[in-house]
Amino acid sequence: MTKPKDKGGEAGFGFGGIFKGLADLVDKLGDLAERGEELSKSGEIRGEGKEIKGMYGFTVKVGLGEKGDKGIKVEPFGNVRQDRETGETVVQEIREPVVDLFEEKDHTLVVVELPGVSVEDVRLDVKDDLLTLSAAKGDKKYRKEILLPHSYPREKMQVSCNNGILEIKCLK
Repeated sequence: MTKPKDKGGEAGFGFGGIFKGLADLVDKLGDLAERGEELSKSGEIRGEGKEIKGMYGFTVKVGLGEKGDKGIKVEPFGNVRQDRETGETVVQEIREPVVDLFEEKDHTLVVVELPGVSVEDVRLDVKDDLLTLSAAKGDKKYRKEILLPHSYPREKMQVSCNNGILEIKCLK
C-alpha cells in the first residue's frame, strides 16, 4: 500500500508522518501473532519546493519458525533512514528493496521487488551465506544484503527478472 504524504496533509507533517499509527501497529501485531500472518506498510515522502524522493516501508512477519514458533521479524525497506550520528531522518539515494525468501526442497528462492530494473542492471556478489544485491538504472538505485540459509556458490544461482520482480533460484 503506497500513499503519498505531503507536508500539509492529515497524514503528513514531513517525516513525522512516517511514525503515525505505531500504537495501532502494536495491536495488529498481537492479532497477527495469534494467526501467523504478515503485515506490510509503505508510503512516499515529497518535499515542499525541493526535489525529495523518499520511500519507506516495513514488513512484519509473524509465526515464522519451527513448530508453532511465534517469532516476529520486522524488515524495513526504502531509502528513508535515521542518521546514526545526528539522529536526523535522511533520504538516501539508494533504496533497500522488499525481499522474500522461500526455502524449497531442492532450492532456495529469493524474490526481490526492483521496479524499473531489468536483469542486465543487477549485480550479485556472494560470500559464504551472504548475498549482496545491487542494481541501478537511471535514477533507480537499489542495494540489499540478504542472509541465505546456506552457503551457495554463484554458479549455482539462476537469475531471472520480469516486470521488476527479480527471482534468484539457489540450487542445493
